Amino acid sequence: MHPMLNTAVKAARRAGSIINRASQNLDLLKVEHKSYNDFVSEVDKAAENAILEVIQDAYPNHAILAEESGAQGESEFMWIIDPLDGTTNFLHGFPQYSVSIALSQKGIITQAVVFDPVHNDLYTATRGSGAFLNDRRIRVSKRTRLEDALIGTGFPFRNFDNLETYIAIFREMVQKTSGIRRPGSAALDLASVAAGRFDGFWEFALSPWDIAAGTLLITEAGGLIGDQTGGPDYLSSGHVVAGNPKIFVQLLKLISSHLGEMP
Repeated sequence: MHPMLNTAVKAARRAGSIINRASQNLDLLKVEHKSYNDFVSEVDKAAENAILEVIQDAYPNHAILAEESGAQGESEFMWIIDPLDGTTNFLHGFPQYSVSIALSQKGIITQAVVFDPVHNDLYTATRGSGAFLNDRRIRVSKRTRLEDALIGTGFPFRNFDNLETYIAIFREMVQKTSGIRRPGSAALDLASVAAGRFDGFWEFALSPWDIAAGTLLITEAGGLIGDQTGGPDYLSSGHVVAGNPKIFVQLLKLISSHLGEMP
């Protein structure tokens, strides 16, 4: 395992143990509202601190972009961190959330970890070396027809500017796929595309820390990822479409037919 990936795995597992411990006593948690429908608990902060401690201990000169503490430092290496993706699920005791850690070098994601602490599932990828789930190689699914595909998504929850466009896409997607799921952790949803559990995924207005690790998992598993037009701007726009190559093309076609309505 690449030493930088090794550091990310160590950090993710440490955060996972904090999250698992806290999940036993949800009633005692202190929770704040960041903005409408956007919550942060002391667990998010404790998990993030644990991750930062491991990374900064190993690579003190690297830059950081983390959900709770923001951007710090300047370097060609930047760690992009979501200590708890799926906080709302976590706060309800709904067992679908994850830790997401990615390393970007000169703007290109080179290492990725998504850790599901509930199932002890560890998704990892190093650029050019494939994607893995618990040390077993993973590949995107082989389904070729949208009507046979299971598609993951996330509803708009914070920013409702694109809600009407989203609902129009959702309405058509319901009729043209074999099913839609909305589990509530984008990082884990992208990992599920990489592992072939979802055939595709789309969501608008995500943050870089939600998607950075998942995007490398997907491309290393043989999948495709793009913004809502299929372009490379998904990390900055937060608009994401992903899937195995055949489903990706069909998803894009369906989604792009509605994009005239995007503000």
